[in-house]
Amino acid sequence: MSSIKQTGEKKLMFFSGRGYPELAEEVASHLGIGIAPTTLRDFANGEIYARYQESVRGCDAFVIQSHTGPINQWIMEQLIMVDALKRASAKRITVIMPFFGYARQDKKGRGREPITARLMADLFKTAGADRLMSIDLHTSQIQGFFDGPVDHLFAMPVLVNYLKDKLDLANTTVVSPDTGRVRLSERWADTLGTPLAFIHKRRDLDVANQVKVNEVVGRVRGRTCVLIDDMIDTAGTICKAADALYEQGATDVVVAATHAVFSDPAVDRLKNSRISEVIVTNTLPLAEDKRFDNLTVLSIAPLIARAITEVFSDGSVTSMFEGDS
Repeated sequence: MSSIKQTGEKKLMFFSGRGYPELAEEVASHLGIGIAPTTLRDFANGEIYARYQESVRGCDAFVIQSHTGPINQWIMEQLIMVDALKRASAKRITVIMPFFGYARQDKKGRGREPITARLMADLFKTAGADRLMSIDLHTSQIQGFFDGPVDHLFAMPVLVNYLKDKLDLANTTVVSPDTGRVRLSERWADTLGTPLAFIHKRRDLDVANQVKVNEVVGRVRGRTCVLIDDMIDTAGTICKAADALYEQGATDVVVAATHAVFSDPAVDRLKNSRISEVIVTNTLPLAEDKRFDNLTVLSIAPLIARAITEVFSDGSVTSMFEGDS
């Protein structure tokens, strides 16, 4: 006899850091399981301690953490949780980061700059992650930075389903706020069956680091425009794009974005803009002081839960998006 066979079933365990427990609880509810009990605390000097209160040996572990502020603390906590799982003999570790921190630095624009998106992938691989799962990466090339499977989920189905019931699609144009989002905008336009437009930004040579809007390319006059982006940080680009669309004769501007980063002064800019509605998902927590009357927040939890189920059951994550992955 050269081997010993033992009959067993796969075991899914779901873990959450402290960055955004509300989203983790919602995902767990859709999965029909509880969040695995975990001790997480800070030492007096700010170092993080993690210990799992149940055996994780041989389990299929899914660790969710939203990279919200203070972003460095929550990234470090997730790394420590992954390391603890690896050392406790978890069979497979999937890191779920609804918002991938440091993703905007995905290439060197100038000399002596870092590529932090690659650094993040390397850190999680070194910590022991076997798989990454994230929603609407800043650029798709980030998938190639991780030496293992990456499940790149899209919030577009969630946002599109909401908008379909609100818009007159015959009088709607999908608009990309810059040329970098044209490919994503094409998928939106194809799904909604609408024309596509984009905004070409020009730099003001008289003012350093200043973007001067803007040329609008496409049919927008007399139409409702849906501006899309992966994230809203300070809202400068989105608000200037909306102004440019109104100047070109748009009758209404709606903004749809996945990640509501909302760094100051984003909320004030959006409140005081002519944008009729801002639609985002709950990949990041939003405090009450960052909410406003024309803001709509859609839940991403069912999408994450379904992706977890597909990964655990060796199903197809790609099938969730009809071939787009």
